[in-house]
Amino acid sequence: MLPCLDDFLLNLQANNYSPETVYNYERDLKVFDDFLNESDIEFDKLDKRTITYYKAYLVSRDRKTANLDKKGDKQLDSLSVNRMLSALRSYLRYLIDLDHPCPLPPEVIKLTKTTRKHPQVAELDDLVRLIESPSSLESNPKVALRNRAMLEVLFATGMRISELCNLNRNQIDETGRIFIIGKGRKQRFVYLTPRAKQILDAYLSTRQDNCPALFIPYSGRNVANPKKRISTNSLQEKIKRYREKLRINVPTSAHSLRHGFATYLAERGANPAALQILLGHESLNTTTRYVHASDKYAEETHHRYHPLGGHTD
Repeated sequence: MLPCLDDFLLNLQANNYSPETVYNYERDLKVFDDFLNESDIEFDKLDKRTITYYKAYLVSRDRKTANLDKKGDKQLDSLSVNRMLSALRSYLRYLIDLDHPCPLPPEVIKLTKTTRKHPQVAELDDLVRLIESPSSLESNPKVALRNRAMLEVLFATGMRISELCNLNRNQIDETGRIFIIGKGRKQRFVYLTPRAKQILDAYLSTRQDNCPALFIPYSGRNVANPKKRISTNSLQEKIKRYREKLRINVPTSAHSLRHGFATYLAERGANPAALQILLGHESLNTTTRYVHASDKYAEETHHRYHPLGGHTD
């Protein structure tokens, strides 16, 4: 076990980090702890060469995940590797701040080079088909209405899937304004479209329970389970199945609906600063990297604005 790991996680909680963030730190540092154990390296002997080996370990398929009995089933991308390295940096920085023995300065852990992938956002018509698909693809009317409401809310607001699954009924007012406590405990408002509010109201009218959670699972015989919430994994699996049934060839997930929200608002002239607020980003730079113009829009822009775009005689 890494020294003072429990104290480090407790410190995160004391500084108002969300439970999900604390869990992510614990999971990522568990991978590092597994690496040290497998390599028979003592923590106090940590050096730069060990970090190089750890980076190689992270991108290999032989690494262990946070579950001791399971190995990585796919190669980690550079963003995931950097997230784990950043977690290790934060842990080492904590040891130094509290005057605990620390074998390596955090700043010597260099992040890996990231490659920017070609942005993939489905065309608007395909996103609309995906959002509406539960109505035709689900045999259970209650499940169909709930899933349709979830997808409508995701695309109407641009919220994260974790924010959606953690929503309570009392976070939405009668106008469709939703109060969000998002990543890093940052607070913001997001807004339902009239269309999304209509579907959400129809779903809530079927609820006969007093559960505060906005979206709950159904057990056998269409009985709502007010003791649980819909999980993010459950919704992601549903979206994957809908996409396959609809034969949408662009990889599309709950996060893609957030990308699509930002992209299509930007295409219609939305102010980047307003998008930053709606998305809950700390930096405007994050927002501008996040907004991906579709290939079709880029092509139209080229044809319209290129100085030599006119026809020749």
